[in-house]
Amino acid sequence: MEFLNTIVGSLNNIIWGYVLIAMLIVLGILFSIKTSFVQLKFIKEMVRLLGEGAKGNNGKGVSSFQAFCISTASRVGTGNLAGVAIAIAMGGPGAIFWMWLIAVIGGASSFVESTIAQIYKIKDEDSYRGGPAYFMEMALNKRWMGVAFSILITICFGLIFNSVQSNTISLAFNQAFGISRFGVGIAITVLTAAVIFGGVKRIANFSGVVVPVMAVAYIAVALIVILMNITALPGVIAEIFAQAFGMRQAVSGGMGAAMMLGIKRGLFSNEAGMGSAPNAAATAEVTHPVKQGLIQTLGVFTDTLIICSCTGFMVLLSGAHTATGLTGIQLTQQALSSQVGAWGHIFIAVCILLFAFSSIIGNYYYGETNIEFLSENKMWLNIYRAGVIGMVLFGSVSEMAIVWDLADLFMGLMAIINLIAITMLGKVAYSALADYAKQKKQGVDPVFYVDSIELPNAHLVKCWDRNRETETESLEKAAI
Repeated sequence: MEFLNTIVGSLNNIIWGYVLIAMLIVLGILFSIKTSFVQLKFIKEMVRLLGEGAKGNNGKGVSSFQAFCISTASRVGTGNLAGVAIAIAMGGPGAIFWMWLIAVIGGASSFVESTIAQIYKIKDEDSYRGGPAYFMEMALNKRWMGVAFSILITICFGLIFNSVQSNTISLAFNQAFGISRFGVGIAITVLTAAVIFGGVKRIANFSGVVVPVMAVAYIAVALIVILMNITALPGVIAEIFAQAFGMRQAVSGGMGAAMMLGIKRGLFSNEAGMGSAPNAAATAEVTHPVKQGLIQTLGVFTDTLIICSCTGFMVLLSGAHTATGLTGIQLTQQALSSQVGAWGHIFIAVCILLFAFSSIIGNYYYGETNIEFLSENKMWLNIYRAGVIGMVLFGSVSEMAIVWDLADLFMGLMAIINLIAITMLGKVAYSALADYAKQKKQGVDPVFYVDSIELPNAHLVKCWDRNRETETESLEKAAI
């Protein structure tokens, strides 16, 4: 085990210390410039579209709001509660700043990958499926690339990430109630099996109910803690910026630790540019792919700028991060209970159950849609389901360090492949955004057609195969 820890740790240092951080920042800035900072310019439109999607789509497929909830279910999990605490404990308060930065920059990456996934989605009975593996094959003619990505995301999300989620749930319940971790693992495993055998519709319905409730409850409690310590808030914010850029931290190497941990935990949480959220984005029924691209960008901000910040402020305002021997979910529990009393342990345990379990369901779906990309044979899907259930149980009783390290390694590898692909296809998203903006200026609800923009391998795009000219002629005839 020690040898495995060393190998995984070394690979993580190479990937995260040099390759991936540079790619995330450079490409995030590139996408921001090419889209005229879509992640900031269209915030009002994102909120409007989310409200529009919450009204449903007359029961047709998965609504844009449900697709948002599936991706948010995966995003909002242990990274928001345990991951943020780990980053602060190991990298100091400055890590929070780098989380914020990667969220703002990553918003553009999320827009690009999700918009491309919407364009190259495929019909799946009464819904849709798609994601990076699909556009790697359809738009780039690189099935080998799609296969590599599918294998990585299936192992990373369906298996390793889900063991991370169950690991954190079992630790939280053991801390709050003294329940054995194995007993908690059995309960989570049974619940997981009950949901994942219901298909994407059941996953969408489950996420659409649980995600809004858990997010609002957690934010409300965090706001109470912040208001209780409102006079200390300016000092905490100053400390975040000071330790992110301070000379002392730069000389001692602390700035590098804060940067790496902040970016790593930020990406682990919001998944911008990683290639996971596009799998959920592709399921949505929308009239224009940019709509779902914008909604998924809002998901990045919701995850990191709001929910991760809630955890960060609670930990820093409580001073719990200065204590020794606490990290991960126990640090977050201690931070809250020190402010609101013993029930804080119980509240965080319940939150982590909802956050992490919803992540298990969202993560499972990412693996499912990629298993279907690899093979239509249902045998492989059933083998994958058995693997997910087994890893949920394994994670609940395993040691945290190796689980988190493996998650970081696989996340880094799949992010690199996805970033290469969306860089090659970036023009598709830029053109789609220009088409959307043009129609908005004309005062109409934007509609996308296969001939709206120039698309690589347009003949393979089947879900937008209406022709703008033919559609116009049909409407004119109908009017007559």
